[in-house]
Amino acid sequence: MLNFFTRIFQSANQRRLKDYQKIVSKITEQESDIANLSEEKFKSLFFEGDADQNKIVEVFAAVREAAKRAIGLRHFDCQLVGGLVLNGGNIAEMKTGEGKTLVATLPAVLNALNHKKVYVVTVNDYLAERDAEWMRPVYEYFGLSVGFLTSSQSFQDKQATYDCNIIYCTSSELGFDYLRDNMVLFKNQKSQKELNFAIIDEVDSILIDEARTPLIISGATDDDASAYPVFLKLLPQLKRQMREGTEEEPLTDSEKGDFLIDEKIRSVDLTDNGFEKVENFLADRGMIKPDESLYTTNNLKFLKYIQATLKANLLFEKNVHYVVESGKVVLIDDNTGRKLPGRRISEGVHQALECKEKVGIQQETQTLASTTYQNFFRLFDKISGMTGTADTEAAEFKQIYNMDVVVIPTNQPMVRNDVNDVVYVNEEDKFQALIKEIKTIHNKKAPILVGTASIESSEKLSKRLKKEGVRHQVLNAKYHEKEAGIIAEAGRPGAITIATNMAGRGTDIVLGGRNDNDQDWQQKHEEVLNAGGLHVIGTERHESRRIDNQLRGRSGRQGDPGYSKFFLSLDDTVLRLFIDENRKQLFSRLSDGMDDSSIEHPLLNGAIANAQKKIEGRNFEIRKQILEFDDVSNDQRLTVYELRNYYLDENDPSDLIKEYIENFLEKTTDKILPEDQAGNWNFDELANSLQASLTIAPDFKNLDKANMSFGKVMDFLNEFYLNFYHDKFEKLGNKKQELERQIAIQVLDACWKRHLQNVDSLRANIGLRAYAQRNPINEFKRESFEMFDAMIESFKDDSVRILFNIKIQTMSKQEFEQQKQQRLQQNQKSKTE
Repeated sequence: MLNFFTRIFQSANQRRLKDYQKIVSKITEQESDIANLSEEKFKSLFFEGDADQNKIVEVFAAVREAAKRAIGLRHFDCQLVGGLVLNGGNIAEMKTGEGKTLVATLPAVLNALNHKKVYVVTVNDYLAERDAEWMRPVYEYFGLSVGFLTSSQSFQDKQATYDCNIIYCTSSELGFDYLRDNMVLFKNQKSQKELNFAIIDEVDSILIDEARTPLIISGATDDDASAYPVFLKLLPQLKRQMREGTEEEPLTDSEKGDFLIDEKIRSVDLTDNGFEKVENFLADRGMIKPDESLYTTNNLKFLKYIQATLKANLLFEKNVHYVVESGKVVLIDDNTGRKLPGRRISEGVHQALECKEKVGIQQETQTLASTTYQNFFRLFDKISGMTGTADTEAAEFKQIYNMDVVVIPTNQPMVRNDVNDVVYVNEEDKFQALIKEIKTIHNKKAPILVGTASIESSEKLSKRLKKEGVRHQVLNAKYHEKEAGIIAEAGRPGAITIATNMAGRGTDIVLGGRNDNDQDWQQKHEEVLNAGGLHVIGTERHESRRIDNQLRGRSGRQGDPGYSKFFLSLDDTVLRLFIDENRKQLFSRLSDGMDDSSIEHPLLNGAIANAQKKIEGRNFEIRKQILEFDDVSNDQRLTVYELRNYYLDENDPSDLIKEYIENFLEKTTDKILPEDQAGNWNFDELANSLQASLTIAPDFKNLDKANMSFGKVMDFLNEFYLNFYHDKFEKLGNKKQELERQIAIQVLDACWKRHLQNVDSLRANIGLRAYAQRNPINEFKRESFEMFDAMIESFKDDSVRILFNIKIQTMSKQEFEQQKQQRLQQNQKSKTE
């Protein structure tokens, strides 16, 4: 079945490429017409700053010619195909080294000339700045402005960048600016403009790998950090339970433990025994009452502390998942191997890690604004992407983003030699074979890039090579500041580079090494070519085939020779967790009698591929579930932001405020004067309630209460309070609307912040509904929308209360100047002190 779908995809891909090739032929014909034009005629010929999608042939031909004139690079035909794919809102899979940076200029110019704001999105600030400056001369041929965003820019610089036609930026900076813009108090504090067209470089990294990590702006909470050391003391008293009991195989007393770990999904849960032990521990310390449960509302915070402590100590490994640096716990990206300074794990886990490593425990935070990359990029009118490795995730790109993956042939035939994996029974045998292979390749002067899965693994291999006297360089998150220098020299004859997944994605490893001012570079380049090019050795399979393909893709660029091979063992994480025991025993027996305990069997290659597919499928389900939950929150987010922008855009809020006042009066009155109990209405109680909320109450004494209907009461109250409100603010004149807007925005922000906190709590505990045979996502939808409706009502009511309670003070011009002088004098005094 899979082969059938593969054939369909391949044939569809080939048909698409044929269609694109017809357009490429037209572009080439058009190019020949303009190649001989003078600079002046060429610049004046095209579009005068205007072009629509129907002029794609003319624009692409012009961009090709402009690139040739401005930066000495002419788009290959395969790059033109890439540009056509991007312009259609799809993903171009182009192998590493095929010049994706140049490809982006084609759709960028076309859409910018069509008056669309274009964002070229990449993975870090360095690449954003480098690519913007590199391609700037091409864009300037068409009178287009280009800028780049960085995290260190001032607000003024950021606003100027967003005014450009084409903006190079990182996905995180773009996403956080969106959230920040929806927290400002005045319209002129916004920086971001229209979200028309995004071209996402390394699209798999941003839309797949980062999809599990939401963008969050947070603020401090009042959670008690001193609780974490208390729960750390409990940990040694807890025993691991190795399996779950079943009806067929119930647990014996000796097997029962306090927690269960599922390494496949990286989760840890308390057992019934564990809950009892934690409750006794807390009761002994007087933290809960002896007869109380952890699930009592007041005690849920303790459940969070123990779960965070278990996760931090049992699921997170130092130098694999994080490093300790300058007294801080810094996370490491599982996919790139890079440090993530400033990023913190929620639900108390980061604080528990800090407690574990005996560094300062930072105050926990609460969400002020958040979104996911999936829902953020859905805000764009059109998105497209480029990467060397998207084909394995084609189904997800189609399902989540409605983007097709088009695999584009390389400009030069690929001649890299991808050797079959070699698998060993244990890690020790693997490392011995690995070092032998490195020495053999090193002796023929070929450069070697050794890919490892973690800092710990890279340092373990480095120690072994040092013991053998083999010179090498190590590139991992600990030595990231040396990255540019190490990558620049990684292609030298005989160079050995051990690297985690961070190995210079976005930069080429040049065969022969960096050629700046190197007189012998050509000789070194030829020496490396003769030695078979860059040799890539993998020491472990990653959870995702894409990451393995990225490692292979460092070698064999643009028709260069290359070599790749993976050395694995049955102890490796992927094989240990995702190949069943019966098969592992079979594979172990296959190595009997072999000199080096290596295993070779077609079944093994299939088992490894299936293991990775299982993990990819599981990770896709996790990302899909995150999106399902965020889709619910996203509807609410967009509603709040739309309301917020209504007030920010300086609309007259009078009609809305009038509606809020009337709704507030009706709800208050309905509670105290129920329509079906007219004979028992208590007007004094209503007057007291309204007085307490709105500072004033009408005199009900003269009302004909015997003949009063609920509708007449409401007419009376609406007239009284709307007149009072009008009189109260009349003296402010035009400033009344600005005051209403500011109060509405700030009340909405406060209510939204509380709502996000409540939703976070609901999301953290919603999984328990499954035990009651309820669908967690359906329960989350229902309860969160009920909470949202209540939040909106609270916003309206709180706005009314504040507006009626606020005191209006006016002062003469003379009083204003006196206060101004007093403030200036106080400021001067504080400066001298």
